[in-house]
Amino acid sequence: MKKCNEVMTKNPVCCLPNDMVAKVAQLMKSKDIGPVPIIENEQTKKLVGIVTDRDLALKIVAEGRDAKSTKAEEVMTRKVVTCRGEDDVQKALDAMSEHQLRRIPVVGNDNRIVGIIAQADVATRVDQPAKTAEVVKDISQSNAN
Repeated sequence: MKKCNEVMTKNPVCCLPNDMVAKVAQLMKSKDIGPVPIIENEQTKKLVGIVTDRDLALKIVAEGRDAKSTKAEEVMTRKVVTCRGEDDVQKALDAMSEHQLRRIPVVGNDNRIVGIIAQADVATRVDQPAKTAEVVKDISQSNAN
């Protein structure tokens, strides 16, 4: 089984808590990404949250908030599910399935972000089609109760 650091996308694009949501959205568009990890500062790269495209839809657009005056820290998810670079990919896949995540940040010492694993990374870098299909199915199932 591969390790997370073998399948992750290294050095993901990040923003700071004080960055405006408009900047986060522009990065999503220009880099063609869904989530933007939020780091404490450029020196520590300590992961403090994550903003997803869904966060923007629900917390900015649906609430009629201004993306140019709302800070990332106001809409970010603070309790981020992560994995470590040395973890088996299976651990990341299990966490993605359990929490219905399409992406999971990879952290090192002191919660420093080192990468991110997306469904596409699993599909293209882990040679296990049945496992990939199972994870995608688990992530995509709705929790409607």
